[in-house]
Amino acid sequence: MICNVIDNRKRPFRWKAVNVVTEPTWHDNNCADADQAERTENASDYDERKNLSLSEAIGWAHALPYAVTLYLYDEGDGPA
Repeated sequence: MICNVIDNRKRPFRWKAVNVVTEPTWHDNNCADADQAERTENASDYDERKNLSLSEAIGWAHALPYAVTLYLYDEGDGPA
């Protein structure tokens, strides 16, 4: 289930191919004014996919069996 979306795209109207990262939402618990998510056992600390359509990225992240924050990046970009 997607709880948060962080859109880091510089080209926000590109949807055919994006790179995405997911992290469990409980990683956000220390952020100012954050809702608090329960820590989930057996959740992957970090996962990424490249060159998915925006729709595929949302479907993949939403299907994960725990709450996630979805980070969006332009094709060819990603976390440093």
